[in-house]
Amino acid sequence: MTLRIGLVSVSDRASQGVYEDKGLPALEAWLGRALTSGFECISRLIPDEQAVIEATLRALVDDEGCQLVLTTGGTGPALRDVTPEATLAVADRVMPGFGEQMRQISLRFVPTAILSRQVGVIRKQALILNLPGQPKAIQETLEGLRNTAGEVEVPGIFAAVPYCLDLIGAPYIETDPAVVKAFRPKSAQKPQA
Repeated sequence: MTLRIGLVSVSDRASQGVYEDKGLPALEAWLGRALTSGFECISRLIPDEQAVIEATLRALVDDEGCQLVLTTGGTGPALRDVTPEATLAVADRVMPGFGEQMRQISLRFVPTAILSRQVGVIRKQALILNLPGQPKAIQETLEGLRNTAGEVEVPGIFAAVPYCLDLIGAPYIETDPAVVKAFRPKSAQKPQA
């Protein structure tokens, strides 16, 4: 079974063509480097409208069969930033550790990371994660932070994603450890061929 990944960029101006969206290309490029197992992306560029975000998330999970949905944008404190509210509105369960770790990573760079409201949730058999809006921040959040020797100093959130997907019944996925090493307990690892 191939993992279906929904990618959602939430931006009023990019969805109106005022400027080029950078979130979707950044996500697609990162997934192409990080995943060594097959996957398929379904992308959506939408405005900061809670009803539209909710409908998009529902459609990607319920109709398109996505087992992982990554959003980018709309997670700050501005009045138009409603991605977390929309995500929580479609959630069956909240996974608070994802948001906590994203803020932990971002705090290494900017004190305003505490203003971020990213959340992680489960809807049916899908994991939905709100990511930052900037390509560099997306990469750091997913991959984690490395020291000058290349060793992971602060784990990125994607290290936990494959095992989370296992637990909710999604396809088994593998990652390139040079990008991000997936963590699974020994009992959950497939034997190497």
